Amino acid sequence: MKIKTLTSCFFVALALSSCIQDEALNSEAAIDGCTGADVQLANINAKDKVVDVYVNNGADLSKQELMFNLPEGATIKANETKSGDNGNIYNFSEGDNSRSFTVTSEDGKFSPTYRVNLKAPELPTSYHFEHLVTTEEPFHIIYEESYSAKGAWQYLQWSSGNPGYKLTFMANGATDYPTVLVDGGHEGKCVKLETKDTGSFGSMVKMYIAAGNLFIGNFDVGKALSGASGALKATTFGFQFYKRPVGLRGYFKYKAGPVYTENGTPQNGPKDRFDIYAIMYEADENSFMLDGTNAKTSDKLVYLAQIKEEDAVETDTWTEFRLPFESQNGKVLDKQKLQNGKYKLGIIFSSSIDGDRFKGAVGSTLYIDEVELVCEDI
Repeated sequence: MKIKTLTSCFFVALALSSCIQDEALNSEAAIDGCTGADVQLANINAKDKVVDVYVNNGADLSKQELMFNLPEGATIKANETKSGDNGNIYNFSEGDNSRSFTVTSEDGKFSPTYRVNLKAPELPTSYHFEHLVTTEEPFHIIYEESYSAKGAWQYLQWSSGNPGYKLTFMANGATDYPTVLVDGGHEGKCVKLETKDTGSFGSMVKMYIAAGNLFIGNFDVGKALSGASGALKATTFGFQFYKRPVGLRGYFKYKAGPVYTENGTPQNGPKDRFDIYAIMYEADENSFMLDGTNAKTSDKLVYLAQIKEEDAVETDTWTEFRLPFESQNGKVLDKQKLQNGKYKLGIIFSSSIDGDRFKGAVGSTLYIDEVELVCEDI
C-alpha cells in the first residue's frame, strides 16, 4: 500500500514538474514597445505586424538605436544584416527606411515577422483635429499630417491618458473615454476633453478622477499606476523643435463639472477650470523629458505660454485664445543648439487644471479646435 502511494506521489510530482517546466517557457512573440536615443514615438499595429518609429528630424538614419520591448524570454533579429548594424544599432538609411524583423518566442513555437518603418518628420505647427489613427485600441488616437512650405513632411500623433483609463473598465465604447474626437468643431471636427469618474478601480488605487487631456509627448501606463507621484511622471512632454515659438492660438469651449472633489472627497468653494499651456525647454540629451512634476517649473525651461485664470472662462460658444510665449529663467535660444535639435516643445490641454493631482470635477468638459503655433526662424 505504501509502495503504491509513493509511486502515485512520484508520478503526480513528475506531472507537476512537467507542467511547471512547460509554463516556464513563454509562448508570446510580439513587439510591445520601442525606445532609443532618437526615438520620439513608436506606433505599433499588432494586427498587421507593423511598427512606425518616429525619430527626431535630423537624426542619422544609418545609425539608429532601437531597443525593442519584448515578452519575457522572446528574442528579435533583423532579417537582413546591413552595414553599420551592431547590437541595438541598425542602418535604416537605405531604400524606404524600412526593415523586417523576426520575433521568436521563448519556447521557439512562434516567430512572427514585423515590418519596422523609420520616420523622421517635422513637428507640425497647425492642429485641426480631424483624423484618427487606425488601431485595435478601443479609444481614439488623434494625429496631424501636413507638409511645410518647403515640402517637408510634418506629422504628430497626439498622446493622452486614454490608455490608463482603459484599465478602469468604465468605458463602454470609444466615446466614453476622457479624450475623444467629435463633430461640431469651430471647423469640421474637434477634440473633446472630459473629466471622468474612474469607478471602483480608481478608488482602489486612489486615483479618483481622470481628466481629459491631450499633449505632445508620451504617456507611460506603468508609471501612472505607481501612485500619485507616478501619475505625475507618467506624462512626459515635448518633441524636438527647430524654430522660436512666439505664440499659441486657437479656439475653446468649456463647462465646469458640478461637484469639485479632492482625492474623491467633495469640497466646498473650489470650482474646476481647464488648462492650456505650451513649453519649450533645453534637452541636450534626447532621453531628457519634462513631465507632470516639473513642466512649468524646471530650470531647463526657455519659454512658457499659459492661459490666465481670468481667461479660462466657461462658455458655450467658440472663444478664441491667444497666448504669448514668455521667457523663463533668463534664458534665450541658442541658434546652433536650435539647429542641432537641442530644444523640445510641448503643448498640453486638460479639462481639469489639477486633474493629474486628482483634484477636479467629474463632467468638466473642454473643447479645443483650430490651434496654431506661431513661430519665427532665428
